[in-house]
Amino acid sequence: MGSHKSTLIALLILLTSLLQAQQFTNGSIKGLISDFDSKQPLIGANVVILGTTTGAASDVNGNYTIANVSPGTYSLNFSYLGYGAKIKTDIVVKPGRVTKVDLDLKESSIETDSITVTGSFFEERSLSPGSIINYSYEEIRRAPGSAGDVSRILLSLPSVAKVNDQNNGLIVRGGSPLENGFIIDNIEVPNINHFPTHASSGGPIGMINVDFIKDVNFSSGGFSTKYGDKLSSIMELQFREGNKEEFNGQLDLNFSGFGFVGEGPFVSTNSSWLLSARRSYLDLLVKAIDIGTSIAPRYSDYQFKITFDLDNSNKLTFLGLAGDDESISDFKTAEENKMEVYGTQRIYEYTLGSNWRRIWGKIGYSNTSISFTEQNFNEDYFKAGTHNPILKNHSSENSIKIRNLNHFQIGKNSSFEFGIDGQYIFNNYNNRYYSFNNVLGNPVQEFSFVKNPSTIIAGSFTEFSYSPIADLTLTTGLRTDIHSYSENLTFDPRLAVTYKINDVTTLRGSAGIFHQRIPLMLLAQTDNNRKLSPAVATHFILGLDYLLTESTKLSVEIYRKNYSKFPVDESQPGLFIIDEIFYENIFYSFHENLKSKGKAVSYGIEVLLHKKLAENFYGLASASYFRSKYKAFDKIEYNRIFDNRIMFSIEGGYKPNSEWEFSLRWIFAGGIPYTPFDIASSKNANYGIIDGSKINDSRYPNYHSLNVRFDKRFSFEKTNLIFYLSVWNAYNQKNIAHYYWNGYTNKQDEIFQWMLLPIFGLEFEF
Repeated sequence: MGSHKSTLIALLILLTSLLQAQQFTNGSIKGLISDFDSKQPLIGANVVILGTTTGAASDVNGNYTIANVSPGTYSLNFSYLGYGAKIKTDIVVKPGRVTKVDLDLKESSIETDSITVTGSFFEERSLSPGSIINYSYEEIRRAPGSAGDVSRILLSLPSVAKVNDQNNGLIVRGGSPLENGFIIDNIEVPNINHFPTHASSGGPIGMINVDFIKDVNFSSGGFSTKYGDKLSSIMELQFREGNKEEFNGQLDLNFSGFGFVGEGPFVSTNSSWLLSARRSYLDLLVKAIDIGTSIAPRYSDYQFKITFDLDNSNKLTFLGLAGDDESISDFKTAEENKMEVYGTQRIYEYTLGSNWRRIWGKIGYSNTSISFTEQNFNEDYFKAGTHNPILKNHSSENSIKIRNLNHFQIGKNSSFEFGIDGQYIFNNYNNRYYSFNNVLGNPVQEFSFVKNPSTIIAGSFTEFSYSPIADLTLTTGLRTDIHSYSENLTFDPRLAVTYKINDVTTLRGSAGIFHQRIPLMLLAQTDNNRKLSPAVATHFILGLDYLLTESTKLSVEIYRKNYSKFPVDESQPGLFIIDEIFYENIFYSFHENLKSKGKAVSYGIEVLLHKKLAENFYGLASASYFRSKYKAFDKIEYNRIFDNRIMFSIEGGYKPNSEWEFSLRWIFAGGIPYTPFDIASSKNANYGIIDGSKINDSRYPNYHSLNVRFDKRFSFEKTNLIFYLSVWNAYNQKNIAHYYWNGYTNKQDEIFQWMLLPIFGLEFEF
């Protein structure tokens, strides 16, 4: 026993000395500086580490190198004669490794012979005048309460409603998760989550590895005509390129699982590869400790990006993203855990694509992509207690997509974008909806849905941006789409205005029409549904940005979204079909005779205070008041189920040095509406029947939760180790996820959202 103690003490002393010594070699910062409009390299641009005189200038190819930089977190100031200067924060330098920071600079419309020494910490609104916010990789990685999930970090924004901890589906300005779009490196991806909700965009946990992300732009309204077929939001992600000089690797162990990230030169220094593979471990843990019939979902994901710099004008990239999910529960599991439903869920989804970027000299550039996406759903559910089947969903949804975007500079004060996108969709449905009584207590006959529908969707867009004077930018565009299955043709005009009142104040506004097709899964159910029109939303947005300091910005926005032509069902005259996933747990069950008569409205005011990491503190505070309502077949106005009304959040962090970081996030949200059960009818039937006279007339209790986190970084000679500990719902608030009818006790019961949940993570970089 004494020898074991001595060995343990010796190991502890050795580990402590290693962590305290932290012997390391310096790293370097390299990158490419280009013109925003043409992507041409800028020669002689200056890059300086903020607060120092250390820096570099770009060479004839636009490349720069800052060598011998101590490990730590920095901000870089980029400047060039005749261009607006920019500051990039959260640049993490690691021992013995190259940190890649590429940047585009926008030519200034103001005539000057001097160089602006200090740049802007925030993206210029004139480049994208809609409601846009940008996040870097480091901002996403460290965010408390996100667990590296790019969707969950957005919960701090005033435009994103708080509904349920267990699902990261984005509820943007009162809209459904169905209304959101995702684009990665000019390639559209239908869903970026594990266990995705069929025909929607939500899920319990993100599938994107945050270590792939270079940055993220999220638009909550008024977005460009180059984005189509979405009513509420667009998330555009840019994956970074792998290291073109040497191999780098990383091992991860965290809440979502364990994994590996590798990168390096592919064939030569003009090409690179980046690869990630991850797997959850909960199912392995359950088997190892043999805790019986507890549910242990399994999921894994794989991502890659291969880049070829063919020459100075042509870049070719190949992209892949795949997820494999499985959750199995049996009757015994359901009985022990008081579950209403049990069954099998297996989902496999992937996207493969390629993008070609062509630079056309000094006038502009093009991006052209082609991709293939497949989603396979194999789901069978049964009613606990009776063992009666509820749903069989054996579906395969496939699409081939092309997307072409062209950006050209026309003189110094104007630019022009145009392009096309299209997709061929071919789906296979072998579904069966067994007879049941719906939420209103009405019997629904068994229905089999076996079809192989296909359709072609094609779109074109143009957008013209012009600055008649230095401080005013006008952007106007038109988008046209055609849908062969429902034979619909749509036109979407859009307009945005940005006016810089002075050096610290900017006024902006936008208005536009947005169409979104009804999912093919719903259109193909009957010949009548095939005639459904696309849903429509008209956006009106007015915003004001005010720089309190160089690194702190206050933004205020008011908005209104008018919806029309949503599908509604005469047999359920007060219910909103698009939102039915939240009260039936079956997305798009059989609807025989839908009409495009549904309307909705969302309006509100949002306030956002954003502090970038200029020195050792960063933060974000937001508040919003909004309403979201709808009218279904009966033309009575009801609250939409995402109508929190009031939201407030505060998030921030403190970095006393390059080794430690402390952060927190607190969110408060008003309770969302729900329809109460008809208690007497439910007791008689022994299943939940809602009160049809009180649709969305009650509200859940208000939601609030605190997430805290700390990070510790250890730097060794040529490796790096990050340990973090995060506590979700730190004061263990009992937030109700939803009420349900408990068939075992024959009474209303409740399911809580996540209680106090500690999460740890290790990232070892070598």
